This record gives sequence, structure tokens and C-alpha cells, in this order.
Amino acid sequence: MRLRLVLQTLCLLWLLPVTVHAAAPMERGTAITDPAILQRLDETGLSLGKLLGAEATATSAEIFTLPSMVPLQEAADRDFNAYVLSRHDDLDKLFLFDRDALNAPGTRFDLAGIVNRMDRAFVSPETCGEIRLIYRPIANHGSTNRDIPPVRLPMTLNLVMKAKPASANLTCAELARRWLALADQSPASGQTEMLTAKGGALEWITRDAVDRIEINVQVARASSDANDFEGRADYLMKVFRFDGLNFVESPMENQIDATRIRADEKLLADFKMWLLDPARIVELDRGAIVLPERFLASSVVNVTPAQDNPDDKARALFSEDEIVAALEKASANAPLENLQSPAGVARRLDDMTCSGCHQTRAVGGFHFPGKERPEWAVGAVVAAASPHFFGDQERRRDILGAFRESRTPDFSRAFSARPQERRATELAGTTYLNGWGATCAVVGENAVPDTSFASWTCAEGLTCQAATGAKDARVGFCFPKEK
Repeated sequence: MRLRLVLQTLCLLWLLPVTVHAAAPMERGTAITDPAILQRLDETGLSLGKLLGAEATATSAEIFTLPSMVPLQEAADRDFNAYVLSRHDDLDKLFLFDRDALNAPGTRFDLAGIVNRMDRAFVSPETCGEIRLIYRPIANHGSTNRDIPPVRLPMTLNLVMKAKPASANLTCAELARRWLALADQSPASGQTEMLTAKGGALEWITRDAVDRIEINVQVARASSDANDFEGRADYLMKVFRFDGLNFVESPMENQIDATRIRADEKLLADFKMWLLDPARIVELDRGAIVLPERFLASSVVNVTPAQDNPDDKARALFSEDEIVAALEKASANAPLENLQSPAGVARRLDDMTCSGCHQTRAVGGFHFPGKERPEWAVGAVVAAASPHFFGDQERRRDILGAFRESRTPDFSRAFSARPQERRATELAGTTYLNGWGATCAVVGENAVPDTSFASWTCAEGLTCQAATGAKDARVGFCFPKEK
């Protein structure tokens, strides 16, 4: 019962807006989250249908029958069916994702958020990083019947755009300036054309900018109660790159295929040699590493809450002595900010993956569910995004500022569970950093904290406690000290 109470309390806490002063939301200049603005943008040019070459009002079923989307549909159905077969004995205990509802005539993808990811320009510097358009499928779309209200299905489709496509006549500095200007003067819902017009932050969000689609589908959950935060839920995650004609199934960035690597001695040796190079360890420490595709998986089922210690899979690929030696060599060349121990390396290898990241402070298995609209059926999640998302906004805004001022950006980041403290002054004492409900490092009586997590502390008057039954007892949450 304690674990259930802790998780429910934290989820409710994370939904509360935390701002430093009035009119200063944390996502200012880095994301568009206002439902009224997003609805208007969806209606005036940024609908999923229009950007994929269909009618602006195309249903989800019509979108999936587009020639470019057929490979995506086939691969997703294949992996969904494989999931069902692999869990045949448990099906009577699981509630599967409703594919019939997804393909029903009244279901349509709505724009739930637009997120600036120019902080990922270290992956694609020629495009200044990415802009992500996040869509959610809405069953009974447009219904005004109170008995059959619109309902969001547990899925996100992330249309990843090049921030600066080849046809764009602008610099990264100019693009960053346009986005940061939104922090001072965000348009009202009736003024959204200024975003997509010449000189607007979204001027170059066109079909020419499409790079890939990322999907995250809650394929099954163990409870029919949407408020059961303790219950198990499984998520299928996949990536499809656009090759100019079709969306083709592709390796997932940094999603290590540990099973395949362990089964191939040569591949395992290659992986160790590549990753344990001192230069790679420095990139891993900064959180700005990109693994070669030969080591990656193209599909993953993410189980939430995490069923295993996040260190286990990584430690199966390396011995502790190998990691210690690699850290010593790397730190001799450059100071390491995050990786101070084998546990730190293991956690970084886990949280840089799609699955590991999405097990970190997510809301219902998603980092950006989008805000509810008044006409939608109210669910358990009403926040625009997760604590993971909000905790990273100051760092992202700092990178945009560097671009705007033509400085070299610092792309480094902390572990997914904790914001980077030197770029999180707004967050001190909040649920995102050190405050009530913040992620922290549990230290037992007379124990020495792991050096990689020694800074994961709580504010005065709070203490770090692990939830009963937690898989990783070293990580907990900040709660008031018992008197």
C-alpha cells in the first residue's frame, strides 16, 4: 500500500504547475503547450494529415493507408502481434491497446505539443537540431455528445522535423532568436498565423522538413483503472525514418541491443572497444554520445514501473574492472561531471536509451501527453508534460541562448532523473530539484553515497526515502523528515 500511496501522491504533485513568477512558465521559448494555440495551428496547416500529404482532416485510418505510412503500419502490427503471442498466458490479466478504436472512422490525431529540440544539434548540426510535433489519437473526435465524449488513446506519434531544412534561408542563431522571442510575447490563439508566417518560429515546419516518426504505444496495462499508478503498463516504442518516399523502420538512437550483442562475441568485443575508448567515455559523461547503428535495436517494449534494476543489463556487457579502468583513462584527459563510478556508467547507459529515459519520471508512460481540452473526457493525467520534461527546460533555453548569441553551445546534460544543477537555478527547492518529491540518492545509515549520485540531495527539512518495493533502492524521493 505504501508504494501505491507514494506513487499516487507524487503523480498528483508533478501535475501541479511550478513557476518562478507570474507569466513565466518553464517551457517559455522552448515549447508550445497551450491547447488553444495548438488547436488553431492544427486547423491552419500543421495537422498530421496535411504534413504527411493527406487531407488536413484525415482520420487515423486514412493516414495509416497512405503509401508512405504502409511500412510503418505493417511493422507496428507485426511487433504488436509478436507482443501478444509472447504473453499468451497472461492475456487474461492484461488490457490490450484498442486497435479498433485507433482505426475507427471517428478517430483523428490532434496536435498536442510542439517542442524545440535544438539542444540535439550535436546529432545533426547541419539542421540545427530538431523541432518535434507531438500528436495524440482522439477517439470520438469532435463529438458533442456528453455520453460519448472525445477520449485520448494511450499513444503518441512524434513527427520529428529538421529545425532547419535544406530549403531554409536562415541561420541557427536566427531560428533560436525566433523561438526565444516567444518567451516574451506568446501569441494568442487567434494570432497563430504569426508563428507560421515569414519570420515566424514555425515558418520552416513544412513537409520538406520531415525527418522521421517516433511512436510510443501503451500496448497493454494490468489494470483498467487509469488512476492505478502502481499497476504495470507496457509500451511499444519504434522509430521510422523518412527516405523521401516512405517511413522505414530504423534503429532507435542509443537503444542498445544487449541481447544480440551478448550472443555475438565479435560484436561484443567491438562494442567494448568502441564505447570504452576515453573519448567516448567523455561523450557518455556529457550525455552527448551517439552509438553506431550496428549496436542498436529497432524495437523495444518498455515495462513501467521498471521491472529490473536499471544497472543489470549494462553490467552484463562490462565487468566492473573494465569500467573502472575506462573511467581512469578518460578522467586523465578531461574532468568527468557525472560518471564517477561503475553505477554511474550503468545508469547513463540505461537512461540514454528510449526505454530507459521513458521509465524516468514519466506521466503514464509518456513525457509529453499534452494538456486536456475542456471538451475531452478528463483522465488521470492533466499536465502538459512530465517532471523530466520540465526539469530540462532551463538547460534547453541556455543552449538556445548560445545559438542566438553565436556562442558554442554546451550540449552536456545530467542524468535523466535529475536536472543539471548548474543550469537549474529556477528549479531549486521544487519537486524537480531538491524539493518535496524530487528524485534523490538514498544513503543508508553509516553508508557512503555512490560518488556518481552524491549531489542528489534534498533541501533542508527533507530526507531521501526509497519507496517500499522499489527495484533500485539507491534512488528515492525527498520527503519531510519524521519528527
